[in-house]
Amino acid sequence: MGDRHAWTAAPAAAERARSVLATAWSCTVTAEGGREELVGAHTVMADGRVLLHLPEDSTLHAVALCAPRGEPSAVLEFADVAPVPVRSRIRARLWLAGSFVPDEGKLVLRPTRIALRRANGVAAVDTDEYAAAGPDPLAAAEAGLLTHLADAHPEAVERLTRLVEPEGLHGAVRVQPLAVDRHGLTLRIERARGHGDVRLTFHRPADDAAQLTERMHVLLAQAQRAACPRTLQRQRTDGDR
Repeated sequence: MGDRHAWTAAPAAAERARSVLATAWSCTVTAEGGREELVGAHTVMADGRVLLHLPEDSTLHAVALCAPRGEPSAVLEFADVAPVPVRSRIRARLWLAGSFVPDEGKLVLRPTRIALRRANGVAAVDTDEYAAAGPDPLAAAEAGLLTHLADAHPEAVERLTRLVEPEGLHGAVRVQPLAVDRHGLTLRIERARGHGDVRLTFHRPADDAAQLTERMHVLLAQAQRAACPRTLQRQRTDGDR
């Protein structure tokens, strides 16, 4: 296919789960006796345990004390929301089930069951792999990178569509950057009815913003080359008239 790009796999589930945790600002906690929405109240520890900073009147304190030992006492739900306005902005949902352990007025949850829902379905995440994984190195900067690309460089987004197979762009009314990680960039292709995503992989992983800039330049150069045959064909057609 030359410089054309095809659909490719997303990052590993454990790493994706850790990336969702690293960037989510809020979470929903479901436990016996109720459901609470928490904003800016959780911290993720190096091994993946989640530390909740709760208000004094939270019912979750009682849940932690009354839950049978060894049984899951709560489920935490996190949503991964695309930073650029697109249809269906929730890119993934993450659920962590486990038991709370009180710790000086805070609660610590060590996940015993983990589920991640992405566009291709729901998958169970191995707890050992989750504990050993870390977030994607670009996760913290992703929102700023994508909004800058969409707002300041729409012509670059348009050029990158030249790497998409023509059938993938059929009926497209708008294309926006949906996600980026060290392995590649995902575009959201919106149509009058429905939408689809296409992933453009980098020639090498990008471990920081500087490397990402270089990888994007390579993609744009590939897109420029992909356009040359079509430009040449138009020139030949015009010359035959």
